[in-house]
Amino acid sequence: MKDFWPYLLILAGSTYLVRAIPFAALQKKITNRFVRSFLYFIPFSVLAAMTLPGALYATGHVLAAATGLLAGSFFALKGRGLTFVASISCVAAFAVQYLLNATA
Repeated sequence: MKDFWPYLLILAGSTYLVRAIPFAALQKKITNRFVRSFLYFIPFSVLAAMTLPGALYATGHVLAAATGLLAGSFFALKGRGLTFVASISCVAAFAVQYLLNATA
């Protein structure tokens, strides 16, 4: 337990510095279209990089996970809500995994 506080302080400090340094260094508004576009898409890129591998290996079969991912992507592109997309993804992945296990 005595090691907890130094680790917490280091984590809090590093998290704060990552956010505070760019804020303090950039005093004026960024006007370059390329830089603004790049900064706009960073959160989406990081989210995709973090979730895509997990989505493909979430089940016992990559085919079942890919089916769930494709089904969810299809309905997300159609503008459906998050709950619906997540539910359809789970049902599709479960159905394909069930069929794959039933035939094995």
